[in-house]
Amino acid sequence: MMMAGPSSRSSATASRPTGLACRAVSTAEELAVHFRIRHQVFVIEQGLFRDAGTGGWDRDIHDDDPATVHVVGLFDGTACGTVRLYPVPEVPGRWKGDRLAVLDGHRHHGLGAPLVRFAVATAAATSFSAEESMIKAMACPPAARIAAAVASTSGARSSTTT
Repeated sequence: MMMAGPSSRSSATASRPTGLACRAVSTAEELAVHFRIRHQVFVIEQGLFRDAGTGGWDRDIHDDDPATVHVVGLFDGTACGTVRLYPVPEVPGRWKGDRLAVLDGHRHHGLGAPLVRFAVATAAATSFSAEESMIKAMACPPAARIAAAVASTSGARSSTTT
């Protein structure tokens, strides 16, 4: 799977895109791309997690949980966004979505909302009795607007955390 460059921009001469798509990662290569996109956005670009004792990565215990769903968002077949979701252990039947990230050069494609919708639909499709989409804004106010818009159209409960 190819990952878009962190600052690639489309141009008038670029080929016509085939559209947006989201899918759960299914290979070790896709998972590595998912983690690289998150690292680019959260650690390199936003400067988060640098002093969190993580060695400069945004990974945590949820990334090692087999129940966690790691998602990649694609534009024209190229991975340029992520979101992850996992069951909230303290609240049976509730899922949390976070680590919503889209590479800088691809934010104008509108991939954030499809990533959130995919996460909400994935949580709703589980055998759990309820779903909740929680987007960790991570210094990105558009994430809160996307979560609220998706929740209002899907009927899911949505909240944001910082």
